[in-house]
Amino acid sequence: MRRQADIEPIPFGAIAGFDADDLDAAFSAFRRSAAHLVSGAGEQRAARRPSPGLTAAARAALSGDIDGHAFFRRRFQPWRLRKKGFVTAYYEPEVEARLAPEPGFGTPALSRPPDLVTLNDSPLSAATGETLTSARRLPDGALTSYPTRRAIEEEGAATGSVPIAYLSDPVELFLMQVQGSARLRLPDGKTAALTYDGRNGWPYTSIGRLMIERGLAPESEMSLEKLKATLRKMGVGPDQPGRRLMQENRSYVFFSLDDSDDRRLGPIGGEGVALTPLRSIAVDRSIWSYGLPFWIATRVPWVSEAETGFERLMIAQDTGSAIVGEARADLFFGAGARAGSLAGRVRHIADFIVFLPREEAAP
Repeated sequence: MRRQADIEPIPFGAIAGFDADDLDAAFSAFRRSAAHLVSGAGEQRAARRPSPGLTAAARAALSGDIDGHAFFRRRFQPWRLRKKGFVTAYYEPEVEARLAPEPGFGTPALSRPPDLVTLNDSPLSAATGETLTSARRLPDGALTSYPTRRAIEEEGAATGSVPIAYLSDPVELFLMQVQGSARLRLPDGKTAALTYDGRNGWPYTSIGRLMIERGLAPESEMSLEKLKATLRKMGVGPDQPGRRLMQENRSYVFFSLDDSDDRRLGPIGGEGVALTPLRSIAVDRSIWSYGLPFWIATRVPWVSEAETGFERLMIAQDTGSAIVGEARADLFFGAGARAGSLAGRVRHIADFIVFLPREEAAP
């Protein structure tokens, strides 16, 4: 439950840049969430249940052609989070891949193992005291911690999991897992899409942060390109330092091949809908419901490598193990190398305003 002192209602007129934003584009992204919510379809990663007011707003959004400015003003009340927030950004990688192993493509992306159980409402406590969001179901029905990244990679410990695509090296796979999806370029010119299909449940560890702490890369120079180059220079073969560093992130993500109509629109977020570049965000799913609009105001390198004003209405449609706290968001920048290059530079302070349905008091 949020304390009243942490959040305050404000008028729309107090939101600098609100009328200049393309709120019809934000409304289009909101309608994706609305359609999913009203349909009753399940979420990929369960979040806080939507309130009756949010459900009513979703139904209203689907009732016909509605002007975005009018809709958000009529259905929502802005609430400013007094605490300064923090944003990062993510993207969908586009990588060369094969559907069968061949020279130069020997790193497998694995399917979800049949004994993996996602624990949305009752996480498991590991012997270390850590909270595990997934577990292994044993033949007798008991739950135990799932093997770590190192055990999966070196011992084949993901029982029943099968390779569904092959990448050029472990670095490409690792980055795909961090981002949670990928668009694969195949040798015949066709593409295939990988969608997140569960994780082993161990807490996420940022290897970029480990590189900085250990003096492997200066914080001022840290970027996606720097991270990839550093890992490859260290060596990513068995027992090499780069591989060992990646394995310090015990979290391991599984994928499925996805040719659904929604997936053609973009990567599928935790809510279960296709993400919209520069309109979708990942939030802490234990605090916020999917579909809530957030006004994010900051300065980040999103147009070019120079920091530029970013004042936009974003829709909560995804989540991530590293996205923790009320005033924390991951901005979805789109697909491809350019989006990845810019996204990797974003670690910035931001102002947050959450839009709550008008008929509700502050949560």
